[in-house]
Amino acid sequence: MSLDVTLKSPVVSVAWLHENLTAKNLIVLDATINKVFDNVLDQISDSRFFDIKKKFSDLLNPFPSAFPSVEQFQKEARALGINNASAIVVYDDKGIYSSARVWWMFKAFGHHNIAVLDGGFPAWNKAGFSTEKMKIYKGESGDFIAQPQLGFMKFFNDVKDASKSKSHNIIDARSAGRFNGTVQEPREGLRMGTIPNSVNLPFTDLLKDGVLKSKKELAKAFYMVADINDDIIFSCGSGLTACVLALGAEISGYKNISVYDGSWTEWGSLVEN
Repeated sequence: MSLDVTLKSPVVSVAWLHENLTAKNLIVLDATINKVFDNVLDQISDSRFFDIKKKFSDLLNPFPSAFPSVEQFQKEARALGINNASAIVVYDDKGIYSSARVWWMFKAFGHHNIAVLDGGFPAWNKAGFSTEKMKIYKGESGDFIAQPQLGFMKFFNDVKDASKSKSHNIIDARSAGRFNGTVQEPREGLRMGTIPNSVNLPFTDLLKDGVLKSKKELAKAFYMVADINDDIIFSCGSGLTACVLALGAEISGYKNISVYDGSWTEWGSLVEN
């Protein structure tokens, strides 16, 4: 078994992961949404399923994928065998989608030795690396301690104030059609619209075939909507793909970034127009 690894970038390639898969402190998390243990779906060898919807969301919150409590996050992270010394690589089945949410949550709870797998499971598969049938983690519990960090997550009142005062740039990761109100929201009964004083940068603009574009292309995309020193709040439909923008922004050198947890699902439900 090889030595411990420290992740120095918010993303790693499938080649890097394949080379370091036996690192002593490495844990690989599968953050695919709506994955079911049916012995049909595959996973990267020895990865552990990170259940965003049922284990790592506040289920009492009326809005989807809501930020969990410190106690809940710590308990569920420990149940996956995660330690304070763990190096975590997280992926999903779409390339980069829900995996960025997991990366951001761990950072919000004080764990920075984490990275997103660039291209996710599709890129791993394309490279011909080994997979196995999905399985439930039954190993030892971890000693992970959640330490909430201020400023990573924004909530309704924060965004309401920021929208009114224009203290932050609010950048929406939804598609242009949803942002402009020409395409219906996928959530039944949710009105179309935008948060006042927000601008649009679809998260898909940062990707090509599920893989992040070059650092230069990412920087250009962000330069069009925000200056490097601006205070930024990223929003989307339900707080998932806003984290893809946060990932791209961090790679591009932006520091003052945060994610609106409830995003448009909450705003569009609580604010009439």
